[in-house]
This record gives sequence, structure tokens and C-alpha cells, in this order.
Amino acid sequence: MNDRQLQQWVEQISLSSFGRPFEHQARFNKRLKSTGGRYFTGSHDIEISWLQFEQFGEQDVEKIIKHELCHYHLHILGHGYQHRDDDFKKLLALVGGTRYCKSLPADLQRKEPYRYKLVCLACSAEYLRKRKTDPRRFVCGHCKGKLKLVKLDLDSHS
Repeated sequence: MNDRQLQQWVEQISLSSFGRPFEHQARFNKRLKSTGGRYFTGSHDIEISWLQFEQFGEQDVEKIIKHELCHYHLHILGHGYQHRDDDFKKLLALVGGTRYCKSLPADLQRKEPYRYKLVCLACSAEYLRKRKTDPRRFVCGHCKGKLKLVKLDLDSHS
């Protein structure tokens, strides 16, 4: 399945399940690993995880599409479109969408190594970080001391 076929599928699901047209873009995103799909409130576009489609097939992805279409239609109509809103919960149950997608196998999930650590200059406590962090913005959680950023050698620390 390609993006053009996904677009047609989303448009068909929108008309049959919601009785309203989907007038924006739907596309696959091969980088989505921890979520089944995304709805963008600015552009009103929808992205669907290619890995979810590949691993679990059309039935599960159809439920993900319905979930994203709930966000889409409620947002367009000015109703509560967030997960916590009653409008969203009711519409999701009505159309048969899924609240959560299935987890991908561990070998497909992204595992970043720790690249940095923050070291307390007072008590030597260490905090591992995957992303570079400005140590001036934080203090030690144990003693409130100043922190120093250290770049880790990826071969010796993973």
C-alpha cells in the first residue's frame, strides 16, 4: 500500500464511519514507532505508522485511522478532540476505533544509547542522558549542587 492508496482508504472510512469527508492529506510515516498515528491540528493532516501496517495488518490500522479521524472531525467541528474529552471518548466508541495501538516487537523499537551524563560537583551523583542538556538549568536532586556535563564514549557505555 502506498500513500495514494492510504489517502483513498482514509477518505472512504471517513465517509462510511463518520458521514463526513476527509479533505486533507493522509500519509504513512516509517519513523513512527511508539504511536500508531498522528493528527496535526495546524494542517489537519494525518500520519499513520507504516510499521503498524506492516506488523499487524489492515484491521488494526483501520482502528488507528478511525482514532485519528475522531481527532480530525471533532477538531474541525470545534468539539473536544483531545483524549481526555468526553466528545472524543464517545465518538471513538461509536465508530469502533482503538484507544491504544499494539506495541511493536522490541527489535523494531528505537533504543538510543546514553550519550551524556550529568555529574554533581558536590556529591558525585550521576544522571544519564540521551540528549545533550545544559547543566546550568538543573541542580543535583540529592544535594542541590552544581552539575557538569560529560560526553560518554559510546563504545564503553551503552
